[in-house]
Formats: sequence, structure tokens, C-alpha cells
Amino acid sequence: MENRRDFFALMGAAMAAGAAPASAKVADDVLAGADAQQMEHDFGLQQIYFQGETDQLEVFEAGNLRLKGGRTPHPPHKHPEEEIMLITEGHGEFSLDGEVTHVQPGSMLFCAAGKLHAVQAAPDGALLFYYFKWKTK
Repeated sequence: MENRRDFFALMGAAMAAGAAPASAKVADDVLAGADAQQMEHDFGLQQIYFQGETDQLEVFEAGNLRLKGGRTPHPPHKHPEEEIMLITEGHGEFSLDGEVTHVQPGSMLFCAAGKLHAVQAAPDGALLFYYFKWKTK
């Protein structure tokens, strides 16, 4: 439960740190990792590249999270946005509706709105994944 509180605190910190609020329109842009909003947490480092509304979406967010070994940002959860996660470094587990799958670089998860899901790094090293979340208007 502490990781979940940390994750929600992370989202609040993103807003306070200057990440675009969900109601602001995402601008056309090209961003390097150094340009993304960076937030350090006990479970890892998150970067938010884009966050807000688009012409077609009520909610859009794109970023990455480097989880520390054995860590998860939160317990399995659901939300109204659809989401894709792509593993680029390390290995760990995706949980989707209670089914756990081992993942490694190149593994990708698609999760429909309202589906229970989670990600966790293996105990022996960091796991880097990129995520994309959206909800239509």
C-alpha cells in the first residue's frame, strides 16, 4: 500500500513540478530525456514526456519508469485509460487480470480500460519500461 501512496504522491509531485495538468493541451514537440519531468521515488525514477489533452483524447500521457530491483510502483490496479507498456531494459513480471507473465526487453503489454494490471522488476536488477496511456473524449 505504501508504494501506491508513493505513486499517487508522484503524480501530485508531477503537477507541482510543472508537468502539464491533465486539462492542458499537449503541444507538438520533440523532447530528449533531459527535457522530461523527472521524479525520483523510493521505487525508481519516472520521466513524463507528455501529459494532458489532445485534439482527439481527453487524457494522454507518455513517459518511462526505471524500477529498482524487486520494486513495483503500486499494487495491481485499474483505471479508465487504456495503456501500453514496453520493456526496454531488464526483466520482471507483468500481471494482467491475475495472470503473471515474465517480461524482458521487447515485451509489450496492452491493457484495456478497467483491467487489473501491474508491473514489477526482478529482484536482481532495474527494469525500464515506457508507457503510453490515453482516454478518448
